[in-house]
Amino acid sequence: MLKNNKRILFTSLAGVLAAGHAMLAAADESQYVDETHKAIAENRDTGKNWPAHGFDYQEQRFSPLDEINTKNVKDLKLEWSYNLGSSRGVESTPIVLDGVMYVTAPWSIVHAVDAKTGKKLWTYDPEVPKSYGEKGCCDVGNRGVAVSNGLVYFGAFDGRLIALDAENGERVWEVDTIEDREKPYTITGAPRVFKNKVIIGNGGAEYGVRGYITAYDADTGEEAWRWYTVPGNPDEPFENEAMEMAAETWDPSGKYWEAGGGGTVWDSMVFDPELDLMYIGTGNGSPWSHLHRSPGGGDNLFLASIVALDPDTGEYRWHYQETPGDNWDYTSTQDIILADLPINDETRKVLLHAPKNGFFYVVDRETGEFISAENFVDVNWATGYDESGRPMVTAEARSEDEPFDAIPGPYGAHNWHSMSFSPDTQLAYIPAQNIPASMQKMPEWDYNEDEPGVFMSGIGWNTGMYLNPTTPGSKPFGRLVAWDPVEQEEAWRYEHISPWNGGTLTTAGNLVFQGTADARLMAFNASNGDKLWDTMVGTGIVAAPVTYEVDGQQFVSIAAGWGGVYGLVQRGSERTIPGTVYTYSLDGNAEPPEYSKHQQTNLVSGVDYNPELAEEGLGLYIANCVACHGVPGVDRGGAIPNLGYSNAKVISDLESFVLDGVLANRGMPDFSERLSEEDVNKIRAFIMGTADTIRASQ
Repeated sequence: MLKNNKRILFTSLAGVLAAGHAMLAAADESQYVDETHKAIAENRDTGKNWPAHGFDYQEQRFSPLDEINTKNVKDLKLEWSYNLGSSRGVESTPIVLDGVMYVTAPWSIVHAVDAKTGKKLWTYDPEVPKSYGEKGCCDVGNRGVAVSNGLVYFGAFDGRLIALDAENGERVWEVDTIEDREKPYTITGAPRVFKNKVIIGNGGAEYGVRGYITAYDADTGEEAWRWYTVPGNPDEPFENEAMEMAAETWDPSGKYWEAGGGGTVWDSMVFDPELDLMYIGTGNGSPWSHLHRSPGGGDNLFLASIVALDPDTGEYRWHYQETPGDNWDYTSTQDIILADLPINDETRKVLLHAPKNGFFYVVDRETGEFISAENFVDVNWATGYDESGRPMVTAEARSEDEPFDAIPGPYGAHNWHSMSFSPDTQLAYIPAQNIPASMQKMPEWDYNEDEPGVFMSGIGWNTGMYLNPTTPGSKPFGRLVAWDPVEQEEAWRYEHISPWNGGTLTTAGNLVFQGTADARLMAFNASNGDKLWDTMVGTGIVAAPVTYEVDGQQFVSIAAGWGGVYGLVQRGSERTIPGTVYTYSLDGNAEPPEYSKHQQTNLVSGVDYNPELAEEGLGLYIANCVACHGVPGVDRGGAIPNLGYSNAKVISDLESFVLDGVLANRGMPDFSERLSEEDVNKIRAFIMGTADTIRASQ
């Protein structure tokens, strides 16, 4: 009770201070760095729009709207729905400005929709070649757009940054963000706009690229600056002092630059106009295996780090590395939230972060000083953090010859699904999870070597690890965790039926909204976690909801569409429907769209095969197929079908799909130069042999 009273007292004081700050803000126009900042700052008080990816520059995903609240949220009904016409994962946070919603679908297609009625205004298809789909590790999703000064900015999956006229969707300019087209870079994240610059990073660490982030002039698309996250070849001049410093933490005997090193900035970017700093979260190493990319050890800066940069020049200011010597794909690219919190009787400007590795961090955003870190789920790779902010890593987690049942595994304790923070409750709301995985360092590894039995090496993955060489012992879960960042402890939790649930939204109505893997949109009491409302939709949800106001009426919207790396092979619902935007209000009376049942659930049978080829087929399947199709008959099939439940005609005619490009228009890779008919016959034997084994055990 004392703790709750303390939070209530602080919340009241924070409200008074915020009101005073708002009065000062109105009197001093010079505080705004540009018109975009002014519009976003002024909207923080009204909540009429959802103008930026995380609502405001703090990216708290907290709305001041309270027409919908704990007392009446049970009365929410569907106001309208909009068909995105997609069949893969929908990851977009919609942007809503002056009654228009801008939302992206898979393959980077942009839709502009009337936010009150759901009527289509325009669409823009960047026509990403479907053959490019294999260059992405984790589906062909897009997390949204940025809107500023009448332009809509978005990143196309194939690495282009495009600006559209917000009124009619016509292209204004386009630039190629990829510096080396021989490397498989992608874009899946939403750009940010501040100080008249559009900021975007890239994906591709698994495939062997060097991470960087780039700023472009918002009016013309001209490059303003670029900052690399990891050092390049030490035989060549370093780009800046930060790269020279970073190189001291890498062992050149591993020739890390050949595999790029990784560190891609594929999601997290946030800006503090008061401090004039921007912060990025960096990705995992390439390869994953620490000692393959840096045999002599070392922290490998700036992998798995938060880095502060000068937004005008891109120059390095400070960093905090959350996972030194990353060995488990523990990216730090998850969303960063800015807040002012009472730490040891002093109000500190902090950033809040809950990355893949399972720890919740509070870091001083002025200096990068480590304040605290506690695990928000069970972990076994480290026992905690010391006073200097370094993890105390367990010996088992770095074993060179034994499998390690990593908790969390490479899917992360918190992936890209957006976290939110309520200044009213002083709690962060985390889509937490565990997806079991064991990992083992390969004895030997070579960059871009296609080796049967090595996870997705056939399409260019570079892990240096065997994945699941033994059956993992941990249990899967998905949960919503309300976390107190000051006390560094859980306030409440809600258990979902599956991992891979959507991002969160919190409001002044004392509500938290979240979509789920089992195709529901839910609302909770933000203070105590009581479930207050849920509604079924036609597909699992991975994106985050938003709320906005049109003509004095509050709406809640979610862009739904099952997918993402876990959602490609697994599902939490039997429902399926094209990607759809659902919008709710207290006065809604629309009929929901019709959905259909997922793929058949009978194991494939009736296809001739040679059982003696199944073992070789297993190695080929792991190297080329498993990340998209899962284990035949074991995984349930998600956005992409599980081949163990396919129609017999599909398996008997497997060559036409693998070698002849029958499904190339859906993003199926062309394996004609990588696999032979004999290889396909072995893969077929593995699929059928696995199905028969499962059938015999039932």
